[in-house]
Amino acid sequence: MFGIDLALTAGGLLTGLMVGLTGMGGAALVTPMLVLLFGVSPAAAVSSDLLATAIMKPVGSFVHIRAKTVHWHLVGWLSVGTIPGVLVGTWIFIQVLGTDEASETIRTWIGWVLVAAVAAMIAKVWVGRRASGIRATHHPAGIRMPVRPIPTVILGVVVGLLVGMTSVGSGSLVVTALLLLYPLLRPSILVGTDLTQAVPMLVVGAIAHAGFGEISIAVVASLLLGQIPGVWLGARMSSRYDGTALRWLLMVLLAATAVKLLGASTIIAGMIGLVGLIIVGAVYVRERIDATAQVTAEDASGRSVPSTATEVS
Repeated sequence: MFGIDLALTAGGLLTGLMVGLTGMGGAALVTPMLVLLFGVSPAAAVSSDLLATAIMKPVGSFVHIRAKTVHWHLVGWLSVGTIPGVLVGTWIFIQVLGTDEASETIRTWIGWVLVAAVAAMIAKVWVGRRASGIRATHHPAGIRMPVRPIPTVILGVVVGLLVGMTSVGSGSLVVTALLLLYPLLRPSILVGTDLTQAVPMLVVGAIAHAGFGEISIAVVASLLLGQIPGVWLGARMSSRYDGTALRWLLMVLLAATAVKLLGASTIIAGMIGLVGLIIVGAVYVRERIDATAQVTAEDASGRSVPSTATEVS
């Protein structure tokens, strides 16, 4: 009916699986895939992915709403920034559509936002550890935690602008920024708030792009046909796999993709990807060795107590 592209559906299934397994932002994976692998114009990729994400995101947020892991005051203040931000971002997007360099400009935007997204994902590792340390010495905050309106609204405006212009950023950037602003926020509430705050922004952005952008219903339908079961399957699998190694590998892939979108040759992008894989592999192996050594030390310590007690008695 909509001219379903089975190859695109398979791509949607794969990216949905990655999102479900790792929790990484879907647009950061899907929009570059549409442009580089499937030859979709950058303008159509942004508008179509924005609509697909607006349809998908409420499903995840509904789970957290039922579980009461949403900080509604934080959602409200973020929306004060994201809704006008996504409208302004869409307006900028529409103005660029009328220029001869529209595709190249939007492609460059996506590349730079991906760079920011990768930086935010890397920073999240250390920011998350800092937040865990703070929560360990303070009582974690729940849904009644006080909100800092001004920085929260500013964050919303920035994210809304980026989403309206590129469709990327609603998940990749928000979580890291929220961890910095609210380190005492419990992880479940952080995730639930992030998912829920994105819904009104994405719906408004999708409506604006539907009226003035370049949405392809065939692309949206093909994506959703794969993404919906992919996210569900990935979420089910995530209970048995923490996704850490895959998350780092995807960061390397996104970094190489960003460089390619910014005009680098395939060889340079490939070299960056190779160097990134070597670094990530070394870090991951080092962390596994340290973790194994720690477990071994704890086991040895646990066994030494009874033997010492026996000698004393």
